[in-house]
Amino acid sequence: MKRRVFAFNYVLKGADGQQLDASDAGEPLAFLEGTGQIIPKLEEEVISMKAGDKKNVKLAAKEAYGEPDPKMKMDVPKEELAHLKLEVGAFLQLNLGEQTKVVRVATIGDKVVTLDGNHPLAGVDLVFDIEMVAVREATAEELQHGHAHGAHGHGHHH
Repeated sequence: MKRRVFAFNYVLKGADGQQLDASDAGEPLAFLEGTGQIIPKLEEEVISMKAGDKKNVKLAAKEAYGEPDPKMKMDVPKEELAHLKLEVGAFLQLNLGEQTKVVRVATIGDKVVTLDGNHPLAGVDLVFDIEMVAVREATAEELQHGHAHGAHGHGHHH
């Protein structure tokens, strides 16, 4: 079976209707099917769409970024982070030897700062408004690289 590249515009809202994210105007999100580049449940919903189709996809938190894991929270002595300008909701990159972990500042106490390594959208029900822009067969190069090169050929997103 030939793999396809899908390019779609989306608006992502929380269950409360507040907009959380959206694709840039004129820059649809492109993905290569079957490579895990988007939430698996979302991929299931969009791979039956054709260019021009619109769809509203609701994902429960557990189908999206999962429920928050209490083990992903840690308390750090405030003095260890004294060199940083801390605010609740800010993201910090922690260098843990081999890997870098992004954590969110959950609470700031007098002596302790609680950092949360859960995905910011963990525990959040998501609603995607999707408009499919293009569906095409993947190029040999895309299959080799394992990702889509944008709606208009080669281009890497940062």
